[in-house]
Amino acid sequence: MRNRRNGGAYVVCTSNEGYPVSLIVRRIYRVLADPEASARGLVRVVDESGEDYLYPSGLFAQIELPREIEKQFCVSGLI
Repeated sequence: MRNRRNGGAYVVCTSNEGYPVSLIVRRIYRVLADPEASARGLVRVVDESGEDYLYPSGLFAQIELPREIEKQFCVSGLI
């Protein structure tokens, strides 16, 4: 998954199979760049714990947020 602009790529969780405590379906998560993980079919996201972890990329769909929304998420700490 590509990171846009200042390292900001975002995904929406489409399934939390195997990770019901860590991921919430339909929630937006911030992606951290990890080329090695991407090559293995994984994505590094900041999950509900506030830490970044690797998850199967098939659990997410990449989305693009309007710049204004992205700024609001970053300022409020939501993502």
